[in-house]
Amino acid sequence: MSGNDRGNAGRSDEDADDVRLMQLVGRGDTVAFEELVERHQALVAGTVARMLGSNSDVEDIAQQVFIRVWKSARRYVPRAKFTTWLLKITRNLVFNEMRRTKRHAQVPLQPEPGAEDPPLKDEMNLAPDASLLETELQRTIEEAILQLPETQRMALVLRRYEQLSYEQIAEVLDLSVPAVKSVLFRARTELRSRLSKYLS
Repeated sequence: MSGNDRGNAGRSDEDADDVRLMQLVGRGDTVAFEELVERHQALVAGTVARMLGSNSDVEDIAQQVFIRVWKSARRYVPRAKFTTWLLKITRNLVFNEMRRTKRHAQVPLQPEPGAEDPPLKDEMNLAPDASLLETELQRTIEEAILQLPETQRMALVLRRYEQLSYEQIAEVLDLSVPAVKSVLFRARTELRSRLSKYLS
């Protein structure tokens, strides 16, 4: 069975495990498939939710990602890290969904009435307001991310929430590393201007 391990020399144990599971899935092993889903569900669902907003069909799209994994398992060749390949599938489905819903654009979840402008300047009085402000800021950041163009949004989500390297993001998005840095720079600049009232 280890005749195939040469290509895995530089891989982490975790990735080697993923590749081993995928080879089993390719032979129709449903238990291995369930294990793969369990290992990577949070990554996929989290990325989908941050890309599309939490009021979208996150579960449905995450499920479609894993259906694609199951269907491609026999043809799977471990060229990149497994999670990179998985995120490429996620990217394709998310971008398709974004294009599909552009016609009836998704409105981010509305903040509760009265939560629009939490007190900002009252630094001394941090007890109850700090967590409210934190929540409000989180929501504002998430809404601002949802306004970004798709490639900027995906690069930012992968960097900020999944801590992927520039190289991995480049592979997921089919870009060069300098292009990824430039996309992230534009995304952060755009976010900064949208969040300027919180940063002042």
